[in-house]
Amino acid sequence: MLTSKQFHNKIAAGLRYLDGATGSNLQKAGMPKGCCTEQWVLEHPEALIRLQQSYAEAGCQILYAPTFQAQPIALERVGLAEQTEMVNEKLVAISRQAAPGCLIAGDITTLAAFTDSWDPENFDLLVENYRRQIRGLIDGGADLLIAETLMYPQEAEAILTAAELEQAGAVMYSFVMTGDGALFSGADVGPVLRELEEAGAAAVGFNCVAADRMTPYLVTKLRRYVRGPLICKPNAGIPVIGSDGIPCYTMDREAFTDIQSQCLANGATLLGGCCGTDPDLLAHMIKALSCQKE
Repeated sequence: MLTSKQFHNKIAAGLRYLDGATGSNLQKAGMPKGCCTEQWVLEHPEALIRLQQSYAEAGCQILYAPTFQAQPIALERVGLAEQTEMVNEKLVAISRQAAPGCLIAGDITTLAAFTDSWDPENFDLLVENYRRQIRGLIDGGADLLIAETLMYPQEAEAILTAAELEQAGAVMYSFVMTGDGALFSGADVGPVLRELEEAGAAAVGFNCVAADRMTPYLVTKLRRYVRGPLICKPNAGIPVIGSDGIPCYTMDREAFTDIQSQCLANGATLLGGCCGTDPDLLAHMIKALSCQKE
């Protein structure tokens, strides 16, 4: 794995673009709603390979391996808990096969759907789950780790602890939050990001926030607390829920790119997309922002 210093050197040399959504695009490729993404990808690797190749062709430089819920407590529902390390290793390998020229980030997320992850009594449980996942990601050859869509500071603390115990390298932390920078607990995210950065985080920021007129303001607010790389990975606007219960994102690529252009100008360092984004949207954004940066 890269160290934080090596990762920062790559950013200084022009590393800037993250990928877009994974789950919604895999559903378009045939993945059933509500299934275990990790299991489905292992059974249908060609769908992920096509998607990640498209992101690489769009200009994305960091791709997230589809290991979002590849923790023992999550994999238990499909009988793969005992194979946690192997699942993570294989999913990193598939991503590497798809885009050998990109950095592959092992993806880690909140466990709030499986336990009260904000409860101090569950801290050891969080660390245990994250340690096993991180070990698999490291053994699989991930270049770095991304802890994304985090909801509570304790989750980040557990990942930080697990990463230290497993001697991981560069780790990025990205929270879901309100447009004015509040976490689900109501706490202001700025001090949380600053503490993570001081503890050695390679980059911090947000994802799964609707791209709208408040997003550039959020970047400006967070930049007051964050000195290093700042992640900006919003959704393609506010979704409309269809009759099938599946959210539909209607923001066009021009509007999304305009918002990301403002975020770049306001201090965002690593830019990509979350829910509702796809390779075409990312290609348009990257082309426009690359010209702006030049």
